[in-house]
Amino acid sequence: MSRLHSAARLSRTALAARLLNHGFYAGQDQIMLALDHEDGQTPGQLAARLGVRPPTITKTINRLQVQGFLGKRASDTDARQAHIFLTDSGREAIRAIEKSVRKTEKQALKGLDKKEQKTLSKLLSRVEANLSDGGHMVEIEDDAEGDE
Repeated sequence: MSRLHSAARLSRTALAARLLNHGFYAGQDQIMLALDHEDGQTPGQLAARLGVRPPTITKTINRLQVQGFLGKRASDTDARQAHIFLTDSGREAIRAIEKSVRKTEKQALKGLDKKEQKTLSKLLSRVEANLSDGGHMVEIEDDAEGDE
């Protein structure tokens, strides 16, 4: 498992370096991409989608707003609630973020043929499923203990 952690850390570091060249800091890209997928989310929705605490999202949203990538609008139905939207500058920045992600993936997968890439993708999908679904993870652990 230490190799998985090391690969994930190195991947994040490589991506962070590329994103910094475009003025983005760690975590900001995830908010931008989430809004590109579904613009107008509330900070609470973004926090839930990204698995972080609302104060963290609020701080990052404020920074992105100062940078001119995001705007806030009050909800039509609840004035206490704000919705977050990409600005024109934010929409343009999405291309740079996506390009940085693609370059990092290309770097990470260098030397792997298509079949190996597909196998790696399937295995990582299983790992993600195991870690995101606590109920199944317990069943898998129980099964493994029973086989010993």
